[in-house]
Amino acid sequence: MSSTTIYSTPPPPPLPTGNTNTHQFPTVDRLVFLIDKSKSINHLLQLHAALLRHGLHHHSILNFKLQRSYYTLGRLDYSVSLFERTHNPNVFFWTSIINGHVQRALHDQALFYYAQMLVHGVEPNCFTFSSLLKSCPLEPGKALHSQAIKLGFVSDLFVRTGLVDVYARGGDVMSAQQLFDTMPEKSLVSLTAMITCYAKYGELGKARVLFEEMKERDVICWNVMIDGYAQNGMPNEAFILFRKMLRARVKPNEVTVLSVLSACGQLGVLESGRWLHSYIENNRIEINVHVGTALVDMYSKCGSLEEARLVFDRIKDKDVVAWNSMITGYAIHGFSQNALQLFNEMCMIGHHPTHVTFIAILSACGHAGLVSEGWSFFHSMKDQYGIEPRIEHYGCMVNLLGRAGHLEEAYALIKNMNTEPDPVLWGTLLAACRLHDNIALGEEIAEFLVGKNLANSGTYILLSNIYAVAGNWDGVARVRTLMKESGVQKEPGCSSIEVNNKVHEFVAGDKKHPNSKEIYMMLEEINGWLKAHGYTPQTEIVLHDLGERQKEQSLEVHSEKLAMAFGLISTQPGTTIKIVKNLRVCLDCHAVTKLISKITGRKIVMRDRNRFHHFVNGSCSCGDYW
Repeated sequence: MSSTTIYSTPPPPPLPTGNTNTHQFPTVDRLVFLIDKSKSINHLLQLHAALLRHGLHHHSILNFKLQRSYYTLGRLDYSVSLFERTHNPNVFFWTSIINGHVQRALHDQALFYYAQMLVHGVEPNCFTFSSLLKSCPLEPGKALHSQAIKLGFVSDLFVRTGLVDVYARGGDVMSAQQLFDTMPEKSLVSLTAMITCYAKYGELGKARVLFEEMKERDVICWNVMIDGYAQNGMPNEAFILFRKMLRARVKPNEVTVLSVLSACGQLGVLESGRWLHSYIENNRIEINVHVGTALVDMYSKCGSLEEARLVFDRIKDKDVVAWNSMITGYAIHGFSQNALQLFNEMCMIGHHPTHVTFIAILSACGHAGLVSEGWSFFHSMKDQYGIEPRIEHYGCMVNLLGRAGHLEEAYALIKNMNTEPDPVLWGTLLAACRLHDNIALGEEIAEFLVGKNLANSGTYILLSNIYAVAGNWDGVARVRTLMKESGVQKEPGCSSIEVNNKVHEFVAGDKKHPNSKEIYMMLEEINGWLKAHGYTPQTEIVLHDLGERQKEQSLEVHSEKLAMAFGLISTQPGTTIKIVKNLRVCLDCHAVTKLISKITGRKIVMRDRNRFHHFVNGSCSCGDYW
């Protein structure tokens, strides 16, 4: 039989030494048992040698068992060699060799053997299809679906489950759902496949309905649902479901904790993250490079760079993803020199930076205004490392140049890009125009985006703010009319703080919190402190046509100030207050937080949309450059 397989014939298996006639040779049943129980290649080779000596190497059952055991123990090349020496292999041999390639993710070779099987006139069975469909790409999966219908296997539970999985992974949600809905019997595997499909494509409501209807749930389906929430921006739901999983006495595994650590990082809940770290250690979940990297990411996003670095230093056999995570941690906290130093260390020990590494390092340059260093790294991507800059790297460079005041240079970079700039990139430059009060360029960009139907809520808000700073209230009104006509709504500012493992959220002027009375009393006390220290509210940032006192009152109840007031009344004096803000912190709140850190002697850590701010004794780690 001809074959395009790349595997070479193995050397003759070693023959056992000693007198083989001392004991009676085992029966076929005993040999089958010994082959199935083999735990090492050496033991399997010894059995194979014994079969050769006794002329049993053509025995169909023993040959089949050997072929399967070889690839199970990691020697697919030995399996292929045996298969190619088999005279007229039947459907079980063909299915076995197909399955061996599928298990090694060699799908093209598996499909080749399937085609050869048909050429040789051997008809597949349901096991052949269920093997082929595992991790099969969508297009060949559709062809297999047609053949399964033709041969009458489409009603088989395993084949149908495999088809649901093929369409689910391929993004054809409708076909997956049609197959699933017409299944007379739904197995745990088929339910999990459909939940995975819904979760992957953001249909969390449908996924949760199926999940709740399941009579039995294993750790895999719990993981799929938890990860679905974590990957679709619903970290709180992920954490709540994880606690429900623990109450159901389902033991989490590595996949579970990776998803929950991601949720903790998104929420910025340090106390919960520390508890999870402790849970991992106490329940003997290995802190390998994947879990270690997730812990580094979680601690960085939760504001504890010290703990992130401790975990990073303990990771054995760090890969480039682990290095990227720590470099990113330094970048988002504004410790740019540490990020650059770690980048150099990574390269010195032989790791090749990836596109993610350069996003992190260019962000670090952006937070510190390192323009020349940023250009150097940007050019080195292609010249030194052969990495073609993506739109994210251009975004980092536009942010770096724009914040440093090099607006025309940033504009030229966008216009000369090899790829089409997206609204996010234009929005970054528009934000720089707002920062440096460049009304003319801001208007030009905004009008271009509106004309091309690329404007989003951020575009309108930034243009409105540019007009408001210039006192052009007619322009503000015109933009807000456009927003209303386009159905665009401004994203409301929201700040959260974790106290005693519970997250408390606030919006501007919020009075729904159970401790609202005490919070507003604390705000009054804070206002007294600020006046005593001669602080004047920065009312010029209130972009509404209001009176001066109304502007001051608007500033006093910003969400981050409410969260800070709650933190002051709910935690012990001297403890660090950590706040997460969904938008960029405003100038007034930034100035007020610096002063409060000095008055109270507290460290205040604030994570806004762009970076971390560490307020200590009246100063901020950003150096007022953000």
